[in-house]
Amino acid sequence: MTAITDTSSIPALRSHVPSAGRRQPVSTYRLQLGPHFTFADATALLPYLVQLGITDVYCSPILQAAPGSTHGYDVVDHTRISEPMGGRAGFEAFANAAHAAGLGIVVDVVPNHMAMPTPLYLNRAMWSLLRDGPESPYASWFDIDVESSDDGILIPVLGERVGTALAREAISLDHVVVPGYEGEGAVPVLRYYDHVYPVRKGTEFLPLAELLQRQYYRLAYWRVAEEELNYRRFFDVDTLAGIRVEDPEVFQASHALLLELFHAGFIDAFRIDHPDGLADPRQYMERLHEATGGAWIVAEKILEGNEKLPSDWKCAGCTGYEASWRIGALLTDPEGVRALTANFVHLSHTTQPYPVLEREAKSQIMHSSLQAEVERMARLMAEVCRDDLRLRDHSQRSLYDAVSALVICMDRYRAYVVPGEKAHASAETALLEAAERARGLLSEDRCETLDVVVDILLGREIGSATKRHDASRNEAIIRFQQVCGAVMAKGVEDTAFYRYTALTSATEVGSDPLRASLTPDELHTWTRQMMADWPVMMTTLTTHDTKRGEDTRAAIATLADYPTEWLELLERLRERHAASRPAELDGQIENLMWQTIMGTWTDNGPIEADRLIDYLRKAAREQKSWTTWTEPDEALETGLFAYARSVISTPESVAELTDWWEHTRPARRARILAAKVLALTLIGVPDTYQGEEITRNLLVDPDNRRPVNYPRLASMLEQLDSAGALPAQASVDEEKMWVTSRLLRLRRDRPDPFVSLRSGYEPLAATTGNIFAFTRTLDGEPDVIVIVSRLTHRQEVAGGWGDAHIVLPPGRWRSVLEEGELEGPQLFVRDACANLPVAVYVRADTCGSDAGGSTD
Repeated sequence: MTAITDTSSIPALRSHVPSAGRRQPVSTYRLQLGPHFTFADATALLPYLVQLGITDVYCSPILQAAPGSTHGYDVVDHTRISEPMGGRAGFEAFANAAHAAGLGIVVDVVPNHMAMPTPLYLNRAMWSLLRDGPESPYASWFDIDVESSDDGILIPVLGERVGTALAREAISLDHVVVPGYEGEGAVPVLRYYDHVYPVRKGTEFLPLAELLQRQYYRLAYWRVAEEELNYRRFFDVDTLAGIRVEDPEVFQASHALLLELFHAGFIDAFRIDHPDGLADPRQYMERLHEATGGAWIVAEKILEGNEKLPSDWKCAGCTGYEASWRIGALLTDPEGVRALTANFVHLSHTTQPYPVLEREAKSQIMHSSLQAEVERMARLMAEVCRDDLRLRDHSQRSLYDAVSALVICMDRYRAYVVPGEKAHASAETALLEAAERARGLLSEDRCETLDVVVDILLGREIGSATKRHDASRNEAIIRFQQVCGAVMAKGVEDTAFYRYTALTSATEVGSDPLRASLTPDELHTWTRQMMADWPVMMTTLTTHDTKRGEDTRAAIATLADYPTEWLELLERLRERHAASRPAELDGQIENLMWQTIMGTWTDNGPIEADRLIDYLRKAAREQKSWTTWTEPDEALETGLFAYARSVISTPESVAELTDWWEHTRPARRARILAAKVLALTLIGVPDTYQGEEITRNLLVDPDNRRPVNYPRLASMLEQLDSAGALPAQASVDEEKMWVTSRLLRLRRDRPDPFVSLRSGYEPLAATTGNIFAFTRTLDGEPDVIVIVSRLTHRQEVAGGWGDAHIVLPPGRWRSVLEEGELEGPQLFVRDACANLPVAVYVRADTCGSDAGGSTD
């Protein structure tokens, strides 16, 4: 494979692109591996992926996960490749087959946490820690709050208080042969139903109650976790314990196998899960960059608003949520958004602006599922102040209030402050602006404490100068940032976004519901900036974490194209089903229900009832307004489900919704294809989530991990290739497959305009704001032209495209999606979009470069 470019001449970007000799993916295809889709299954799929035009297979985590895991993010053993997927031999055979087919392998890495499985001995590191305490070789692995662990590491698995469990003899002493410790024979363990825990040596002959008290851990009622949990976890998931990957020994041990496979040539690149949970994400990226000799590495970092990824991270950029939001917003009608927002206010009786709703959601999370983390943060701050005469009058309660208000008012996952270093200007601005907002939530006295908190978090000299870099201050800086990320994820994405349901396509991971629509100029400006800073970042539309798949969002966003007609239909439907609607039903979840029904409609009718009910249960409980996972209102939930079932099973309603589906097909089709074209051409390395080369009505996990009908996809692609063109009455599925495969092959065969430092991006002038056009340049010269239509229904109402045109660069241009060539100086939109609402052209007077894949 030919070289993409020599990056050494551009020092500012050198750490943002793969080093010489390391593979540069041109496109990726995400596979969700697991017991039901193994390495052998992935190997069988490779010919199809090659035909599709993919250059690299992007695998979900491949290390040994907890029993029954369907996603792989609950790793229990860093030294083994997943046995249910096929083990190491299966992975190596798959990787060899992929490389033989010319495909690279990108692997998802989970550095932030490990699972605490049932039974626990499957996690050898945690088993050892609970058994041997400070003598365990894994004593430094887990992120434990030593100050509050006098009673041991809290294990909140009991379904009742420990005294009750003892009285019922639900906890017992047993003897088992523990996997990994077979040489010890049967050893004493504590058993609670399916849970098995080690017994500290020398305590096995004590009475059971005393034995429990003498362990290095504390078995506890599950509700205790909210207030007394003493280990860091992934968000609020007790069974995912944070590990201290900042420790060089932990980094090496937890990455040894993956790095071995990398250097042996089985793995080419990495995607990093949740770096914001780490103590020092920059340090982690630097270590992995050095350990891989500069591999292509992308970080699952969610950027809020106009936030930028820290430029000193040695990676290729983010995984694409910021691109997905902007692509969707470009294609969303702002006038329709305003009308749907007014309807949301009417249905939900919500009078609060979204920022207030968001702050309330974050506050609720901080005083419930993440209370232990916030209290830990307050204790750290109190320790800092108690140890300094000049600060000790700031009480723990005042520090708790100040920290809480500051976390609530942070507008991003974290500010990247590194202990011992001067805070970057962007981090300082983020904290100071949050503090200014927090003042409105605090009394004058608490505001003085807030000033102290901010100074500590920025590493400023406050109190006694000699204590500026005390270990407790440094830890406070780190913990605050980790808490911010957890509160942001659980408070905003997993709570506020389920409450603010004005237009649910805009409440997506990485999106800003108050900026549901963007102008072409805004997207052009952002793309040019990204090209300058992160030219080979990942771009995506759907992931395993998105709240809805790309096509579901497209169908929902289409409501904004026809707001008056939609609201009239909605009124008729609500009237027809009034008898089924529970009187106490929350208007927020009702609006979500209607938009979900319409967003998941297909040519075959409504979504399956079970899928809809499963989704509504999860959405209502995540909303946390009237039902939750821990305190479900099952009676009202049942009423909601019956309401939803009545809608999708009543013939009159199904007929009306089907009519709507057909009526809005042109706008929805244009949006689906435009989004796909932009994702494949705008910037960086596009990822296609499994099966999204056609339309899929996906919802939040686990719905988005449903099996893909690959034989159907392969057959469709084969038929399209055999015909050499789209059929006269092509379905949207066929059109999406056609567009995806043609553009993936274009990228594979002509990579330099897309993923090299010779590539560029320039907007093309158009005489209408409803066309978005640009060129991907090579050495400063236009090489690929991309044209997508937007707000097509508005344009149709205005009388069509008329003489609207795009100004073309000089030269001859060959169509990628249809037959024919053209020359400038202008191209009428009515001609470019006569058959498809999108168009792509390549320079016809030059030859395409070889398929990319390596920078050596």
